[in-house]
Amino acid sequence: MRINEDTLLEGHRVVLVPYTPEHVPRYHGWMQSEELQLLTASEPLTLEQEYDMCRSWRQDTDKCTFIVLDREQWNAGVQEEQCMMGDVNLFLTDPGDPSLAELEVMIAEPRFRGKGVGTEVACIMMSYGISKLGIKKFQVKIGLENQISINMFKKLNFREVSSCKVFKEVTMELQVDPSVQTWILDRTSQVQERDYRESCKRTEPGLNRGLNQE
Repeated sequence: MRINEDTLLEGHRVVLVPYTPEHVPRYHGWMQSEELQLLTASEPLTLEQEYDMCRSWRQDTDKCTFIVLDREQWNAGVQEEQCMMGDVNLFLTDPGDPSLAELEVMIAEPRFRGKGVGTEVACIMMSYGISKLGIKKFQVKIGLENQISINMFKKLNFREVSSCKVFKEVTMELQVDPSVQTWILDRTSQVQERDYRESCKRTEPGLNRGLNQE
């Protein structure tokens, strides 16, 4: 999506950056995993198809995508491809209702799972969706066997609205009323936004890229 193509969001443990061609090889490697294909209901793509998908995600008006980086490594000057933890997406699935978005969070690197990273990423993305895209309802579709993700979204006050045994998935939703909006924005008040292009200018390893620098 054009709106986030130059946006960087820095949280407590994660940094969200636009999906660029430099991220594609690592992402493509992840998606060869049968486990991730099952969890994300995805089919494996060729490397060239993955590059095409990257271009699509940056240009299409109904997709908003960020790559999730490990903030500790990123601040230490490690190359972004080596900092990658997963990705997060918002899909505007209803052309007649641009305030409805399907949310997807994938923490691909096993060592980062079970540590609250997915929860932080989901909250940052919902905050961005509310503030920048005018989202009023979030929806997630999760495999019935993915109990960890189901529990995570329950803790974020999503409620189950349907379950499909044919597709083996559960659909959960969160309506963004004023109290929910306040709760999400307060929870992500420490998140800082900057121009991604400025962070790309940095080339010296170890240089502090903190957003509070003057």
